[in-house]
Amino acid sequence: MTAIDPTAHLTAEQIEELGRELDAIRDEVIADRGEKDAAYIRKVISAQRKLELASRGVLLFSFFPPAWILGTAGLSVAKIMDNMEIGHNVLHGQWDWMRDPKIHSTTWEWDHASPSDQWKHSHNELHHTYTNVIGKDNDLGYGIMRVDEDQKWHPFHLGQPLWNFVNACFFEYGIAAYDLELGRNLSKRRRKNPEFRARAKAVGRKIRKQVLKDYVIHPLLSGPSFITTLAATFTANVVRNLWTHSVIMCGHFPEGVQVFERRSIKGETRGQWYLRQMMGSANISGSKAMHFMTGNLSHQIEHHLFPDLPSNRYAEVSVKVRALFEKYELEYVSGPLPKQVFSAWRKVFRLSLPNKNPKVKTPDREKELVAA
Repeated sequence: MTAIDPTAHLTAEQIEELGRELDAIRDEVIADRGEKDAAYIRKVISAQRKLELASRGVLLFSFFPPAWILGTAGLSVAKIMDNMEIGHNVLHGQWDWMRDPKIHSTTWEWDHASPSDQWKHSHNELHHTYTNVIGKDNDLGYGIMRVDEDQKWHPFHLGQPLWNFVNACFFEYGIAAYDLELGRNLSKRRRKNPEFRARAKAVGRKIRKQVLKDYVIHPLLSGPSFITTLAATFTANVVRNLWTHSVIMCGHFPEGVQVFERRSIKGETRGQWYLRQMMGSANISGSKAMHFMTGNLSHQIEHHLFPDLPSNRYAEVSVKVRALFEKYELEYVSGPLPKQVFSAWRKVFRLSLPNKNPKVKTPDREKELVAA
């Protein structure tokens, strides 16, 4: 965490009481889930599929500039909806309580380069368990960025603004590589591991399926619009990737969001886990339309507290959660999208440079950060 611990004023008893109050909020929503929530996700899925189909239909005539613009915009929005409000949240198990085999975390596959089972392991099991713990949460910097002043600086980090931008443009492939833990499995010995080879083949199959759908079948169906449809689909994928990356950066990386040492979670209680989620996340303020387009990850704090609650309930939950922040005198990091994007990127640039005044680290702390 930062040199000044923003939670130091809380006693152990207060932290556990905070946990009980958050449990009560969660239990209240679970008890209230019902047909209105089920109707919501079914309506969203139906709207997304109709929008994608209509947009691809318009792109059959994409050699006309107005059709290209309209079709590309529609396809971009449809892909964002599929990834954010639908795919991400269905794969979190937010709708498993409906017992609908077509809208269930065990059967859903999304418009993404990463197979759903691999994403669920790296995201649901690792990221949400070890949120912002250096060396445990691989989402923290995706292995290509320095995310804390106390991490040892290397000349490689000078390029992290560039690495981050390239990752943003091709984010679905970056996530696929990250879910596969490609970086740590590049050695000859690790590449021969049967488990890794099986997972790599699964990623390869998923990427081939995505490429075939987006860059072969649909453009071929467009006939004389082949090239323009190809360009439109590529543009829609880049737009989706940039948007998704921006939302995730705003939820995890702006100034004011805390990171944690591995030793800090040893013996962690339920209340302490909740507190880490509160301090390790940030929200984006805005309109209902903006919240929808982020998959309600604009309520990142609430999502990290309650990752399995239906996303359409985060807005109402946020009022109660914010009241708890005020009650326990904690900072609720939130702001409009431009402000959060600027804050996150400023931090990326700042941490790409060596510290002006390096802190003195204990041997244990140095060992931990180098390992991370």
